[in-house]
Amino acid sequence: MSKNTFAIGGVHPHDNKIARDCRIEVLPPAPSMFLSVAQHIGAPSVPVVAVGDKVKVGQVIAEPGGFVSAYIHSSVSGTVKSIGPRADLAGRPVTHIEIAVEGDEWLETIDTTDTLITEIPADNKAIIEKIRQGGVVGLGGATFPTHVKLSPPPGSKCERVIINGCECEPYLTSDFRVLLEKGEQVVVGAAILRQVMGNVPVTIAIEENKPEAIAHIREVIAKLGFEGIEVMNMKMRYPQGSEKQLIDAVMHRQVGSGGLPISVGAVVQNVGTALAVYDAVQKNKPIVDNIVTITGECFPKQANLCVRVGTPISYIIDSLGGMPADAAKVISGGPMMGKAIANLDAATLKGTSAVLFLTEKQTRRAPESACIRCGKCADACPMGLEPFLLQKLSRIADTEALEANAAQDCIECGCCLYSCPAHIPLLDIIRTGKGLAMGAIRARAAAAKAAAEAAKM
Repeated sequence: MSKNTFAIGGVHPHDNKIARDCRIEVLPPAPSMFLSVAQHIGAPSVPVVAVGDKVKVGQVIAEPGGFVSAYIHSSVSGTVKSIGPRADLAGRPVTHIEIAVEGDEWLETIDTTDTLITEIPADNKAIIEKIRQGGVVGLGGATFPTHVKLSPPPGSKCERVIINGCECEPYLTSDFRVLLEKGEQVVVGAAILRQVMGNVPVTIAIEENKPEAIAHIREVIAKLGFEGIEVMNMKMRYPQGSEKQLIDAVMHRQVGSGGLPISVGAVVQNVGTALAVYDAVQKNKPIVDNIVTITGECFPKQANLCVRVGTPISYIIDSLGGMPADAAKVISGGPMMGKAIANLDAATLKGTSAVLFLTEKQTRRAPESACIRCGKCADACPMGLEPFLLQKLSRIADTEALEANAAQDCIECGCCLYSCPAHIPLLDIIRTGKGLAMGAIRARAAAAKAAAEAAKM
C-alpha cells in the first residue's frame, strides 16, 4: 500500500467506481446546442457571432472578456439560432449561444485523425498561444484558464509539474478511462507542459485503486521515451486530488493561506487538461468536447461518454434510456464536491465531469442535533481549519472573525460534513461564511487599488 499522501485531515469514502469498466463512447450532438459564455473562472467570454451566422466545429464564437478568461469555440456546425439568457445548471440566467446543428463540418485547420504526434514544437511562446487560442482551461473542476497558469509572474519559478490523475471523488471514472484509452496523448501533453515550464520534472499522480492506469502510463512513458516524467502511486484518500493536498503529497510542501501553487514551485494540471493541451498544440483542436461519467446505482446504464460542450443534460439522459423512477437528485460532478442540478435542460460545460443519479435514501439527511464538540470535523479538515468554529461564526455573520480564522481557505471538500456525528450541515453553513470573508477581502483590495490610482492623479 502506498504511503504517498497529504499530511493533514482527509476521509475515506467508498469509491463506488461502478462505471470504471465502461469504455468511452461518443455521444452524437443534440439537434440544438447551447454554449454558455461562463465556462471558466474569471470574466465571462464575449460573443463574436450574430444570430443567423453559419459556424463550423472549432470556430471561435466568443472571445476572452478579460485577462483571466478564455475563448469558446463552437462544438458543432450549423446556424446560430439565438444569443441570450438561458438557465444554467443552478437555474441562474446566463448568456448562451444556441446553435442549430447542421451536419458535422470541422475547421480545415483541425487534425481529426487518430495519428499520434510526439514531436513537440520548439517555440514555447507559440505553444502557450496555441493553448490560449484553444480555450484550454483546467478540467479538474476549477476551470482556471491554462495559459495563465503556464505564465508565472516575475520572481516565480516552477520546479515541478504535477499531473492530477487521482480522481479521488467517488463515482467519477472519466479520468481513469482517459488514462487507459488516451494515455499516449496524456503523456505527450505532459511532455509539452514540462518543456514549457523549463524542462522541470513531471509527476503523474494516480491513486492506488487504479492499478491498470498506473501500469499503462508507465508503459507509455517507456515506449515514447520522454525523459523527466514519472508516475507516482498515491494512497487512496479524499481529497487527494485537490490542488494543495496533491502538492503536499507529491512535494511535501504546503501552500500558505491565500497562496498559489507557484509560490512553492508547483504547477498542477488535470489529466483531462493534459489531453486538451495535446489536442490544442499537436492537433489544433480547441476544447469542443470532454469525457463525462454517467453513473449511479439507480441509473440502468453506466457510461463514460465523449460529449460535445453545450449538450443539454436532458438529451444525455434520454439517450441512455431516460430518467430512472427512483432518482431523487441529479448531481453535476461527484457526491462530495458536486452541485445539484436544478435544471435538467441546462447544457454541459467544458468542466462537466459527471452526471450522478442518487436515490432518496442516498440523499436523505439525518436530523441535525447539537454539536457534541467531538472534534471529528477538525480532524478531517485537510486545510487544518476548525469547522465547528467556522459554522458558529457563519451563523452570526461575524465577517472579521471568519477571515481571522481563515474561512476563505475552505476548499469546500465536504470532509467536515461527512465526518460529523451530529449531522450538522457544516459545508452549507461554512460556504456562506466563506463568501462573507472573500467579499471582505475583495472589497479591501478594490479600495486599496482605488486609493493607489487616486494617489497617482
